[in-house]
Amino acid sequence: MRDLAELQGVPAEYLAKLFTKLAKANLVVATEGIRGGFSLARPAAKITVMDVVQAIDGDKALFDCREIRERCALFDAAPPAWATRGICSIHAVMQAAEKAMRQELAGHTLADLAERTLVKAPANFGPHVVRWLADRATHRRGERDAADKD
Repeated sequence: MRDLAELQGVPAEYLAKLFTKLAKANLVVATEGIRGGFSLARPAAKITVMDVVQAIDGDKALFDCREIRERCALFDAAPPAWATRGICSIHAVMQAAEKAMRQELAGHTLADLAERTLVKAPANFGPHVVRWLADRATHRRGERDAADKD
């Protein structure tokens, strides 16, 4: 987890919280032990970006309407029925935008994101990442071995 956090330039504690949420949503599976870590709970092509967003942020609405229509100074604290009838115009637009965004996120999978990265990255990038992570693991093993000798 520390290596992945360092690789991405985010705090390890933050990443740990995200992975806890992903595990609770059954998107990743944790493996205990020295070689432990996380792996996807199902194929990347079966996990949508929306699945990840919901796991991390929950199902809360993106827009919180404050229903300001009733407080308009021109209405002297007694808004006419036409002003507050139906859904707030801004809220309606925001709900439509959120629906469209959720549909778009549901239309893309982790496999799609990985493919987009592979298409634009140079051919040696994947192996470079693997080497970087392997070097980190080797370094940690060396530190543990040295500590065991003490």
